[in-house]
Formats: sequence, structure tokens, C-alpha cells
Amino acid sequence: MVPGKLGKLSRSVSIIGIGATPFMNINDDPDLLGLTEGDCFGYAALAAMEDAGLEPRDVDYFYHGSANPKMFNNAVTPNMQVAEWFGMRGRGSVHHSEACCTGYVALEQAVLAVASGAYDIVLSGGVEMATGLPDGKKPACFRRPMTTEDIWPDLDSIIDRSYTRALGGGNIGQDDWIDMYRVENGLTDRQIDDVLNMMSYQGRRAAHLNPLALERTPFEEIAKARGYDDPMEYLRSPFNPKTTQYLRVTGNAPSADGAACCIVCPTEMASQFKQKPIEVLGIGASCLESMVPHLEKKATAEAARQVYETTGVKPEELDLLLINDFILSSQLLAAEEVGYLPKGEGWKYVMEGRTAFDGDKPINTNGGRTSYGHAFGASGMADVYEAVLQMRGQAGEHQVKKLPKTTMLRGFGGGQNVRISILRTVE
Repeated sequence: MVPGKLGKLSRSVSIIGIGATPFMNINDDPDLLGLTEGDCFGYAALAAMEDAGLEPRDVDYFYHGSANPKMFNNAVTPNMQVAEWFGMRGRGSVHHSEACCTGYVALEQAVLAVASGAYDIVLSGGVEMATGLPDGKKPACFRRPMTTEDIWPDLDSIIDRSYTRALGGGNIGQDDWIDMYRVENGLTDRQIDDVLNMMSYQGRRAAHLNPLALERTPFEEIAKARGYDDPMEYLRSPFNPKTTQYLRVTGNAPSADGAACCIVCPTEMASQFKQKPIEVLGIGASCLESMVPHLEKKATAEAARQVYETTGVKPEELDLLLINDFILSSQLLAAEEVGYLPKGEGWKYVMEGRTAFDGDKPINTNGGRTSYGHAFGASGMADVYEAVLQMRGQAGEHQVKKLPKTTMLRGFGGGQNVRISILRTVE
């Protein structure tokens, strides 16, 4: 027993291997056409095994996550269907779907499986082919672009079918939390616009240096092509129109195709593998139905309370924060809610560049959802991949200045699921 680790299931667990594909748009690249979910998940799984120095026969069990396999890949049991792509046909496994929180739940499930003592070496990952859909007449590797008309009924399905939808409520409030923040802190609409644009700008700076990111063209280059010398002026311009009261086009996450995986084992075993182990100190969880007012704020606060209580870690110990910011404002708001930035003052940190990958309070060093891309069920595990790279000092050109020892990841998705994990380097 290791006191203070992972609550009642107290066998300490560490990440020993990671793997990921780039986040891509296979419909826009003739060289990528025909890639399948099996290709992507298999690539990430084998890369994680290689990273740890393992073979498929060494892995006891695996978890396969995607936001909606039936819609995106015409599959109901994808874990069984892709197992042979990475040498694990017949091995125990399970598929799970938790919308955009899937990748964060993937880490949680793997950790709990090892912490319980059921398995010693577990692979877990997320995958999504989110830029297109099977056309219904051919094998699923033949795909057509996805439209708003395709995705809207799917988004509607995350809302309670019995009451909420019939009452006309339940939409994900993209501006709900940031509007409350503006009022509480006496900010103007222009100040909020500048803060959101700065987060977009800093995310693109990181993504430009990240070979796995989907959107890598610097805003300086895009602005110049539109006749602007200042990228912030371009970001405020009609070429970057608002899609909600506050969010602009660059504040919305572009859909992507891709996968990411990790491998975990008991920390007591972790030193025998190739890489520096990264211990999962604890995970907090909270779920709220979409009709609950301010649900993202409330669920983030509860999950943070749990993980701080479980681990004994204090906010001031955090060196790096990764946030699923497919709603861009979540980056600032969740950072304040978990105590990484001071309440009501975090927007100043953003404007001063302190939350950039090369600042002293780095957030979303991979570029965040709006530049790294959003492959729905894979995005959370892509953040795990980024956290481990940074903590090992292997992030290359977008490596943070101070090697992180303690990292927090806050996942949110589906209008109700939040998971918050705290990772720490094993000395």
C-alpha cells in the first residue's frame, strides 16, 4: 500500500510509454486518403509500446476510446475490430465513449485497472476520424467530408432525451462562463476579445513549432497575406468573424483525424522500462447533465477538489496545465478555477504572455484545441502525450523553459464529463 495515492485503490501507477499520430485532415491530403481508425489507433499503440520497450505480448489489457464510433466509423465494437492492427487479437479489452472527454477517461480507466491489481501493464488510447464520415455504400475507409448538418443531430444526442430536449434546454453554453467572468471582473467586451485573441495567438505560436499539430501557419503570415502588419489586428478583423457573442473563428477547434495512446504499470515496476516514469498521483471526476447552469465551472471545481484532496498537491506546486479548450475561453476560466492562475487576474497573465509555452505559467503547450486540432475522443490522450513529453524534456522546439515536475490535465466534454489528473515525475 502506498498512502495517499489514488484513494482507496492505492497501488501507485505510472505512465511508461506514449505514442501519437499527427492530428490530420485526411480529406484534404491525397497521400492520407484511405487511412482508417485501425491504422491510426494501431500506429499510436505500437508507438507507445516502442517508447516503453514493450512488445504486444507484454500488454495485459487495453482500452479503446472514441467519441462516437458508430457515426464516424460505422462500428459498434471497435476495440475488437482493430485489435489485430497492433498484435492484440483475442486479448481482453473494452471500448468506451465519453464525447470530448474520452481521452481523459481513457487514462483514468487504465490507471484504475492497474491500481486495483487486476492487471500490471495496460494500454489505453483514443482515436477519432472526425473530418469525414463513411458514405454508407462502401467500406468505412472511403469517406466523405462531414457537414454541419451531419454533426448537429449528434450533438443533440448528448442532451437528456426524456426531459431536457423537450423543454428546449440543454445546449452547451459556449459563452456562459466567460460572460459571467466579464461581469464579475468588470471587463469590457473589447478586453475579453483581446484576451481570447491572445490565447489563439499564443496557441498558434506553440503549434507552429509542434510537428503533430493540425494548424501550424503563424498568424503573422496569415495577417500579412490579408494586408495586416499586426497579427492581433488581423485577429480582431472581419476576416476572423465572431461565431458567438465572444468566440471568433480562430476560437473554435477545427476537427481532426488522429489517435494517441499511453501505457501504464505499477510505479514499483516502472524503472525497468526505457523512459523516465511519470506517476499519476490522482484523478478527480465530476459529471453534470447539460441543463445544469454553469455546469463546466461547477464540475471543474468539484473534480479539482477531489484530486487535490486525494493527492495533497497544492495549486502552487503545478508547473504545467493542459486544458481541453474546444471552447477557447475554458483555457483561462479553468486555469483560475483550479487555482493555477489567481481568480480574476488570469486574463492579465494571458495578455502579458505568461501563459504561452515559453512563459512562466505555461498552458496548452501543444497549441490547444484551436491550433493542435480536435480529434474528439483522441484529444485528451493527445494532451497526456504532450504532458509526458514536456515532463521528460522531449518536446523539442516548443519545450517549456522550466522542466515541469508536476502537471495537471483538465478534460471536459459531452456537456457533462470532467476529469482532472495530476501527474508527477518519478525521481
